[in-house]
Amino acid sequence: MIIVNKNHEKVITMKNVSKHIRLILSTFLLLVVVTSCKSDHSKNTEHELAAYQCPMQCEGDKTYDEIGTCPVCKMDLKQLENDSKALETNEISEESIFNLTSKWHTEEGNEIVLEDLKGKTLVMVMIYTSCKAACPRLVADMRNIEAQIPAENIKNVQFALVSIDPETDTPERLKAFAIENAMDGEQWTFLQGTDSGVREFANVLSVKYKEISPIDFSHSNIISVFNSRGELKHQQEGLGVNNKETIETILELTK
Repeated sequence: MIIVNKNHEKVITMKNVSKHIRLILSTFLLLVVVTSCKSDHSKNTEHELAAYQCPMQCEGDKTYDEIGTCPVCKMDLKQLENDSKALETNEISEESIFNLTSKWHTEEGNEIVLEDLKGKTLVMVMIYTSCKAACPRLVADMRNIEAQIPAENIKNVQFALVSIDPETDTPERLKAFAIENAMDGEQWTFLQGTDSGVREFANVLSVKYKEISPIDFSHSNIISVFNSRGELKHQQEGLGVNNKETIETILELTK
């Protein structure tokens, strides 16, 4: 004969419920603490990376790591907005051209990957130096765009001309072309890649080109604008077209 103590069972059950509730509460508190720590860490990191400067620039471009007043004019220091934008450039999305690993040579003979151009707004076009028809017009369009960018914005813009004829357009030839067209300033870059690298890059830009003779190509006439993370933001297609939207995009990305 088995005797069951129902009151005893009830006590055991209540104890189990109590333990279960305590476990839930402990887990909840742990999550709150962890979340709070992450939030504090994020805020601290943001604060550590912030830079402050006198709004009157009494000391030129000098910046400070902490909030305070200018030692010259005593005005409150202002946080620089560009610091938050600089943080964004560290991230590369799946849509970024910086994911391409192909190697390129500049007109100066330096070997780079596209990611080395990260941090500035990119205005890019594909040409070849022996072209006598469309490319001179594309070059003129690029120079026209550059001429309309204010000085305070131009320092954050890189204009890149990518050759679709890497066999002919050596770094030396690209350098001579840059000088000949007054495009040898710091804001201009010319790139020579490999056949496969050029083809891959053209596919990303939706630029179509085809060799029709040893020194002649047919190709799309597209100028592309990328943000500082290498994401395509605007394309201008055609020759001598109205570049108002292109200019507006560049100004928006560099303000």
